[in-house]
Amino acid sequence: MEVIVVKDYEEMSKEGAKIVRDAILEKPNLVLGLATGSTPIGLYKELIRMHKQEKLSFKRVVTFNLDEYIGLDKAHPQSYWYFMHDNLFNHIDIPKKNIHVPDGKADDIEKFCLWYEKEMEKLGGIDLQVLGIGRDGHIAFNEPGSSLGSRTRIKTLTKETIEDNARFFKNMDEVPKFAITMGVGTIMDAKHCLMLANGANKAGVLAATVEGSVTAQVTASVLQLHSKVTTICDEASSTCLKRKDYYKWITENKYKVPKSAKKASVKSKKK
Repeated sequence: MEVIVVKDYEEMSKEGAKIVRDAILEKPNLVLGLATGSTPIGLYKELIRMHKQEKLSFKRVVTFNLDEYIGLDKAHPQSYWYFMHDNLFNHIDIPKKNIHVPDGKADDIEKFCLWYEKEMEKLGGIDLQVLGIGRDGHIAFNEPGSSLGSRTRIKTLTKETIEDNARFFKNMDEVPKFAITMGVGTIMDAKHCLMLANGANKAGVLAATVEGSVTAQVTASVLQLHSKVTTICDEASSTCLKRKDYYKWITENKYKVPKSAKKASVKSKKK
């Protein structure tokens, strides 16, 4: 796992957006996994800027969102469908047919989950998956205790998650108790995972994710087993990382690897 420590939220957002941009430029028909919540909003704003000022095109990009509340209509201001259109899709040139957000009002949720998995599979899987991380270490709505091999499914939300989401609703009774979510196993199938973390309240769980044991009690920790993960965090969220200085040293010396060493690495891979 590559860990990049940056100054603040703005820098985290810009660095994350560069990774998304480079992936699109390399593969214009990129299959892009997206997340909701406050963490990726800055990244989305930067992508919008890149589209408008640098002509970054999303015409061939296909997106799949991680999750959606069950029971909320698309027009509900707290639905993730609404969030994604308000914060990204309405401001870029992505075709509507290329947008996939779980349908929380589907007649048969279990059947829909199977269809969602098959749609990703038909396109060769997710190329780049954007992730945030919850206060308890969950990714998507894979709450503590979720199977590390789980697929897209219905998930009952924890009391902590419900309480965290209550600020967006008029009262606690309106807060959804269930969601459709990509599973941990589904996320692990992505070719590249980009995890963002910011704020002092994420410091402990980020350290547990990056440097702790791999456990279903911190579902994000399974990313340690993924072959390509880039974690970008700000100074506030990095305070509990024991190897923080080393991560910074790696970032500073990333492009200083001798060409001979790179050639040797390529040859060894071919063997």
